[in-house]
Amino acid sequence: MRDIPKIELHLHLEGGAPPSFIRGIAREKNVDLSGIFREDGGYTYRDFWHFLEVYEAATGVLTTPEDYARLTTAVLEESAANGVVYAETFLSPDFCGGGDVGAWREYLAAIREAADAAEAAHGITLRGIITCIRHFGPERARPIAVCAAETAGDWITGFGMAGDELKGKPGDFLWSFDCAREAGLRITVHAGEWGGAQSVRDALDALSPERIGHGVQAIEDLALVDRLAEDGIVLECCPGSNVFLGVFKDWRSHPIEKLRERGVKVTVSTDDPPFFGITMTSDYENLNRHFGWDEEVFAEVNRTALDAAFCDAATKEIIAQRLGNSDT
Repeated sequence: MRDIPKIELHLHLEGGAPPSFIRGIAREKNVDLSGIFREDGGYTYRDFWHFLEVYEAATGVLTTPEDYARLTTAVLEESAANGVVYAETFLSPDFCGGGDVGAWREYLAAIREAADAAEAAHGITLRGIITCIRHFGPERARPIAVCAAETAGDWITGFGMAGDELKGKPGDFLWSFDCAREAGLRITVHAGEWGGAQSVRDALDALSPERIGHGVQAIEDLALVDRLAEDGIVLECCPGSNVFLGVFKDWRSHPIEKLRERGVKVTVSTDDPPFFGITMTSDYENLNRHFGWDEEVFAEVNRTALDAAFCDAATKEIIAQRLGNSDT
């Protein structure tokens, strides 16, 4: 499973930070983060909302473009070791310069330089999707959308929204999404992880995304599932994340296969892998074990991911060759 070439569309850059990496940065800066780690060195938290606090605490030690360059290198080395050949990562200028466009450009340049080096060394390509943070509110989202619009291009290719989907309404963020869309950015929105099927419907109706981050609680409403299938909306499914956080009680309860069987376009990603003790390899192993997914199904899912990727046609051709399929 490790050696199957994989595409990952839903990966938070800070969420990919190995605990040892964050501990090392904290030591260098004399910051005490002992409260966010277990005795065995992994991250610790009680539930999803405490996870958000721990995530932001860990991210808090990443304060310079150089920190983010090092982070990018660490994350891509781990992804490549698990067979990922193309990834799209969520980036939040909230954490990279506080929403200031000039500062954000410096962080972005450092991230891109590290990503280019990782591509040369490990054969993995990275592209960025800028996300506003839902629980920070719609006013704070506006400068983030401006950062996205000002740096849109061949590398920053999308705009989305992450964070606590129980806070606010998607429509509250319409200005930011319109700003990003007018700059040519593709749209994805986190929904249907904690907010139920209605949160997916609300995101579709208010923001018209072409992809939904998670989206798996749509299974509660089969009419919505059929709408997703008919409209070709792609779900960035993160089954290992969902099981670990208790969105579903176990792998057998996860609806990814039911959604696929009903015609929904599903993809596989890890979300925040070291926080959940998972990898793309372990998720593939569990999909094989619990749903019988074989190389043919994985190839189909990765073709779906390639079609849904926000990169340009030339990049897609390169990735298709890595997948062993040059017909994109």
